[in-house]
Parts: sequence; structure tokens; C-alpha cells
Amino acid sequence: MPEYTLITAIGTPLDADESLHIDGLHEQIDDQFRAGMTGLLVGGTMGLMQLLARNTYEQLVDESIVAARGRGEVLVGVGDLSLTRTLERVELLNQKRVDGVVALCPFLIKFSQPELVDYFSAVADASKHPLFLYDLPIMTGTKLSLDTVRALSRHPNINGIKCSCDFGWTRQLIDENLPDFRVIVAQAELIDVLFRSGVTEHLDGIFAAAPEWVAGIARAAVHGDWATAAAQQQKLIALLQVVRENGVFPAFTAIMNARGVSGNFAPKPYRLLDDRRTEALLQLPIIRELLATPRHSERTPTVVH
Repeated sequence: MPEYTLITAIGTPLDADESLHIDGLHEQIDDQFRAGMTGLLVGGTMGLMQLLARNTYEQLVDESIVAARGRGEVLVGVGDLSLTRTLERVELLNQKRVDGVVALCPFLIKFSQPELVDYFSAVADASKHPLFLYDLPIMTGTKLSLDTVRALSRHPNINGIKCSCDFGWTRQLIDENLPDFRVIVAQAELIDVLFRSGVTEHLDGIFAAAPEWVAGIARAAVHGDWATAAAQQQKLIALLQVVRENGVFPAFTAIMNARGVSGNFAPKPYRLLDDRRTEALLQLPIIRELLATPRHSERTPTVVH
């Protein structure tokens, strides 16, 4: 059993008509588990659940369950604009065999911390699966307080939190040692450093593009090979910078297609990179190194224009 948790927030590959690209989804999920990831977050921020049609979302969940085949935990994003909309997702997932649901703070309309306690408690009450909070203030505009998380951790069906926020706050939460409450960290630039301080549960969308590098960081850290872990970490940091500079979802699409994973991960109105920009991206040294990294199989992707 791995001495760490590496959960990939997978992208959602789409066809030209924005229906689910089933082959691309299976290719991506196989890619993750073969490289050493231990779980998936389906329909999270990287999966752009809120931009998907309901039918596409349900098919995404169903096909992800099939593709995972018990190889790791499958968490599914449910967070939407309101409690009513989120509960609709929960009701759907209550009919599915998943390991947990993950809910953002509601966005657009801002709620108080006591109201957020009510919101997440209601979601947890309605869900047949364990609920994980998802703190992503840069996107939602709302930051969970430590008091709020502490109160919610006492709910019998709230099992943890994904922290995509300032690590100083996350460090305080980890130090609380809340019983039976997982703190899963999204700090892709700091994986090796965090392993060194005992933080071994990690989740991020960039894992999908470079699962071998991420698994390499974890394996090296477990064996105390901090030089190798740091070298792999620096490559992941360089990749993150390139992806952000070129537009996360269009760049992610180009990289995943080049990896042999089919589909368009940037739903409309995102614009994909044109051929010139795609070629320039793929010729960057860090991308060339990524694509040259040994893998278990090679595939020819279906690129959606």
C-alpha cells in the first residue's frame, strides 16, 4: 500500500459537439493509474463540472467509475451556485458507486460563515457518500474560516477538506489534528517540501499532465531521496508556469493530446491554441522533456478542433 495519497483532478475531454469524449476519458484515467496515482477527483475545477450539460456530467461520472475499476478512490465534484443546485448533484450521485463527493463554497452570491456551516451540513446530510469540503477562495471569492472547518469536522459525514489556499492557513488546520478528518493539500509547487514535513495527501489538476513526475516526487520522498524529489519538483514547477502562461485549459488540451490523450479539455467559449501556438508550446524544453518521459504505452490521440 502506498505511503501517500496522490489524487489527480482530471480534465473532462469533450468531442467537437461538446459531448463527452469517452475514449479520451479512459485514456486519461488509465494514464493516471499506470503512472502511480492513487485516486481521482472527477468534475472538480480542472474538470469544469459547472460548464457541463447535466447529461455530460452524469456520463462523465459513470464512465470514470468504469475506467477506474477499483484501482483507486473516486471523488466527484458537486459544488454549484446554490444549495438547491448542489443537492441536485448529490441526489444524482447517491445512485452511483463513488467514494466521496467534493463541494466548493457557493459562488457568485456570498454567504456568512454560519450560513456556510448550514450549507455544508445540509449537503452532508443529503449525501450517501462522505463529503469533502473544497476551499478555493481564489475562484469562489469565499474563504472558509478555521472555526467553520472545525465545526463542520464534527459532522459524521464530513470526512475532510481539499485546501487550495494559502499554505499558512492549511498548516494551522493540519496542526489542529482534527479526528477522522483528512486534510488534502493542493500545493503542486511544494510537494517535495511538504512530504519532508510529513504532509502526504496531495491533489491537483496538473497531475494529469505529468503523473510520472508527481509519482516520482512521492517515491523519492518516501525513500528519503530528497535530491531526486527536488529535481522532479523543479520540472513540475516549470510545467505549471508554462501552462499558466499559455492559458490553462487550452495549453492543457495541447499537452494532453501530445501525450496521447484525446479530446478538448477547454469547453466554449475557451479558444484552443492555433497550430502555430501549439507547435511553439510543444517545442519548449520542459514540454519536450515531459513528452520524452518513459510511459507504459503510446497512443495516437484524437485532437478536437
